[in-house]
Amino acid sequence: MGTLNGLPAHILLVHAIVVLLPLAALLLVLTAVWPSARHRLAGPNAILSVLVVALVPMTTSAGEWLEHRVGETPLLRDHTELGDTAIWVALPVAVLALVIWWRQREATAAADGPDTTGRRAYLAPRSAMITRVVMVLAILIAGSAVYDTYRIGDSGAKASWTGNFSSTPTSGGPDGD
Repeated sequence: MGTLNGLPAHILLVHAIVVLLPLAALLLVLTAVWPSARHRLAGPNAILSVLVVALVPMTTSAGEWLEHRVGETPLLRDHTELGDTAIWVALPVAVLALVIWWRQREATAAADGPDTTGRRAYLAPRSAMITRVVMVLAILIAGSAVYDTYRIGDSGAKASWTGNFSSTPTSGGPDGD
């Protein structure tokens, strides 16, 4: 993907990732540790997390397109290398969000009454030990996703702006009369 409305698609898509991946990570922790939030938000967060996984390759592909149209610098190289890690933090967020949603679904079905169909619960929705493991994994995975998003964004901002602005205002602007 090259451009959207005359602008490089990467600079538009990256804003979706910067907002949605940390949001999915936050919701992951909430749904893992807070049963009330799990009941209401596990499904929507599973959908959001899968959407983010789909957006990451689109964003990195658009970034690669843009990379070949700007001057190569060490900062740009650092950013593109870090950008390739985004999928590896988005995937675990999505997988665990799906696990939490599925466990919530099974727990709700079990609470509705005995299963007369002989269906087996696969993700142990009533196991306190597995719930604690999911909580710990959610915190670790979410923290990793937010930190990685920060690192990628910071390196992108440095690649875009280092040497491209003046710390003194131009005449006619704020503080530049």
